[in-house]
Amino acid sequence: MKKTLFFVLIGTLSLAVQAQTLRETVGKHFLIGAAVNTNEMWGRTPKAQEVISTHFNSIVAENCMKAGAIHPEEERFYWNDADQTVKFGEEHDMAVIGHCLIWHSQAPRWMFTDAEGKEVNREVLIERMHRHISEVVGRYKGRIKGWDVINEAFNDDGTYRNTPYYRIIGPEYFELAFRFAHEADPNAELYYNDYSMALPAKRDAVCRLVRELKSKGCRIDAVGMQSHNGLDYPNLKEYENTMDSLSACGVGVMITELDLNMLPNPRGFGGAEVSQNFEYEKEMNPYPDGLTEEAQRQFDERYLAFFDIYRRHEHQIRRITLWGVSDRYSWLNNFPVHGRTNHPLLFDRQYQPKPVIGRIISLFQ
Repeated sequence: MKKTLFFVLIGTLSLAVQAQTLRETVGKHFLIGAAVNTNEMWGRTPKAQEVISTHFNSIVAENCMKAGAIHPEEERFYWNDADQTVKFGEEHDMAVIGHCLIWHSQAPRWMFTDAEGKEVNREVLIERMHRHISEVVGRYKGRIKGWDVINEAFNDDGTYRNTPYYRIIGPEYFELAFRFAHEADPNAELYYNDYSMALPAKRDAVCRLVRELKSKGCRIDAVGMQSHNGLDYPNLKEYENTMDSLSACGVGVMITELDLNMLPNPRGFGGAEVSQNFEYEKEMNPYPDGLTEEAQRQFDERYLAFFDIYRRHEHQIRRITLWGVSDRYSWLNNFPVHGRTNHPLLFDRQYQPKPVIGRIISLFQ
C-alpha cells in the first residue's frame, strides 16, 4: 500500500510540474520572454500565439522595430507591424521591449547618404538619428518598458566597430543616442546590447561605456548579453564574470537573444555578425530529421547549465529573452549557412514544449 501511494505521489508531482509554465515559475524571478515575428503577431500561426501568451511575460519584436523596417524612407514610417506587436503585448499583460534604435545592420540606406548617394556629414546624421529616435520612442511612450538603444557597437577585441555612426559622428553618438531616447520617453528603461559578451576585452569595453555614460549623466539601466550559445561556447566562468562585472558597474543584466546552436560551425565562423555567410555542405547539416538521442542529451544539459547560472544570478538578472519561439522560424536555420535544420529553442517545429522545459521549471520551483 505504501509503495503504491509513493508512486501515486510521484506521478502527481510530475503532472504538477508539467502543468506549470515558464511564465508561472521562471517568470517569478525575472521577465522571461521571446522574440516574436510578424506572422505570430498577426495570428497567422495560432499555435505560436498560444505558446507566447502561456509561457512568456515579455516579448521583443524580432525585426519589425529595426530602423530599416519601421523607417524605410526618410519621410515615411511603417507602423503597422510594430503597433500590432505592442497591442498583443498589452492584451496579454506582457512587458514589451523595443529592439533596436541604432544598429549599423538592417538600417535604411537613406540614413547615411544624400540624394546623390554620397555619405552625409556629421550634422545631418545627428539630425536624422535624433528624428528617428524621437519619432519611434515617442510613438510608444509609456507603452514600451525599455529600448535597446544601441546594438552591437564593439568588436570582439574591445575596439569600436567602424559603423557609419562611429565613422561619421565619432564616439559621441553613444551619448547622443541615449540622450535622445531619454528625451523622447523619460520613463523608459534604456539598454546597450551586444554579443560575445563573455570575451574579457569586449566585456571591459562595454563596462567602460557604461561608466562613461553614467559619468555624463545619461540613463542606462541594463546591458543585454546576447546569448547565441553553442555546446562548447561561451566559457561559462567568463559568462558569469561578465554578469558580475556589469552588476558592479551599477546596471542590470539581461540575457537577450538566447538560443543554442546545435550544428557544426564552418571554419572561420565566429560571433553573431549577421554578414557572415558560408556555402551549404551536407556534413554541416547533420540533423535534418531531428536530433539524435546523444545530441538531445547534450541540448538538455547545456540549457540546464545556463538556467542554473541564471537561477544563481537572479539578483542581477532582470530579463531572459529567447531569440524566437519555435525551431521552425529560428534565424539559425539560415545562419551562417543557409538552408540547414537547426534545433536551438525550447519549442519544436510543431510548437510543442521540449522535455527540458520541465527540468528548467523544476530548477525554479
